[in-house]
Amino acid sequence: MAETFDSRADILQHILEVRTCIDTFLTEMLRRGRVHDASKFDPAEKPAFDEAIPLLRGVPYGSPEYASVLERLAPTFDHHYRCNSHHPEHYGPQGISGMDLFDLVEMVCDWMAAAKRNPQDGIKLAYNVELFGIQDQLAAILANTLARWPGRHPDQPKQDSSK
Repeated sequence: MAETFDSRADILQHILEVRTCIDTFLTEMLRRGRVHDASKFDPAEKPAFDEAIPLLRGVPYGSPEYASVLERLAPTFDHHYRCNSHHPEHYGPQGISGMDLFDLVEMVCDWMAAAKRNPQDGIKLAYNVELFGIQDQLAAILANTLARWPGRHPDQPKQDSSK
């Protein structure tokens, strides 16, 4: 009579391998969190951010006034994008397509933090989708992620998807 195979060891090994991959992902995300936007403290950026932040208070993201501030300080923002891969502009014409999953997660977290400066704006996902040429499938994944974000109370308004 043939012996019955017990898959327990194989399943546990698989679970361990997945945990190891997730731990590696988390380690990289924690590293990115520690160095996020550190270039804003460089002499090439800090003076312009000292100027920009008060100018952007209360200014809706994506508005002509917002664009005007970015245009006025374009060399600084260009430097910032070159130094920070969580911005699609970092990848030039490739944009979002040049990013990896680490960049995407950091970008979404950046959007969420930035949206707290003007809570009435929300994230404006539809605006970002158009601005960065985000394909439908990735746009849906981003929308699902924002809607299912841990700690978001079900009665809270969903992240604004309007332009």
